[in-house]
Amino acid sequence: MLTKSFIEYLSFEKKYSQHTITAYQNDLNSFRKFLIQEYQDDNFLNVNYSQIRSWIVLLVDSGISNRSINRKISSLKTFFKFLQKTKSISNNPLKNHQALKTAKRVQVPFSTKEIFQVIDNIEIEDNFTMFRNKLIVELLYSTGMRRNELINLKVKDIDMSNNTIKVLGKRNKERFIPLLLSVKLSLEKYLFKRNLQVPNSNFLFYTDKQNKLYPTLVYRIINDYFSTVSSKVKKSPHVLRHSFATHLLNEGADLNSVKELLGHSSLASTQVYTHSSLGKLKEVYNQAHPRSDKK
Repeated sequence: MLTKSFIEYLSFEKKYSQHTITAYQNDLNSFRKFLIQEYQDDNFLNVNYSQIRSWIVLLVDSGISNRSINRKISSLKTFFKFLQKTKSISNNPLKNHQALKTAKRVQVPFSTKEIFQVIDNIEIEDNFTMFRNKLIVELLYSTGMRRNELINLKVKDIDMSNNTIKVLGKRNKERFIPLLLSVKLSLEKYLFKRNLQVPNSNFLFYTDKQNKLYPTLVYRIINDYFSTVSSKVKKSPHVLRHSFATHLLNEGADLNSVKELLGHSSLASTQVYTHSSLGKLKEVYNQAHPRSDKK
């Protein structure tokens, strides 16, 4: 009953995505199984920090990364905060918990050369799949939208007259992103093919079998195309989003504008992309500073 109320709270009040809610459910179920196995009691109202600490030790010993463990504990912390809010408990057992230390991950973006190679070399045969795949790559890179945002795009979200596309982000927050002329042309070609294959349908993207696009297919499309031009370990839709932000910052875009385009709620989320721009900053610094080596 407590977890059901919590999930409803995440869905209707916090407006979290289904993907996020499922992650919370899995984390809570995992902790409940641990309580039953170790303490023969799955009543969350009786949980103390010592029990949670034992779970953390078990997770560490099992080889799970500190980052993944922190995410699981964050789910628990949010749950106990909810129990406090609903006056089910008086104290949050995780109130003073310190997250495990994690190494900072440096996300390496695709180079503009790699991206242009992929877009220019996608063989556009006269079929639905090729037009769709090229548009997916172009949209992800030219708008910086998230994979889930791309999947849920609807035809009505596209405004050809104003060259914009409406994106529904986290917590149902809408934002409008400009469309490049090249992307608009790809959209027009794709829509012609799409409307022949799936007429009278709402979503912009579909599979070859006329089902709604799904996350693993989008990942596979990006990974397959970029594997032909890039030796980077990670080749995913998120790397394209990262590349979008990094390339804009490298070309002089201000942080606030990039924040709005990405749909971030705070600048702190956007600032992670400035690390990838350090090379560009060093180049500008060395060219401009009176005492630099190049002077």
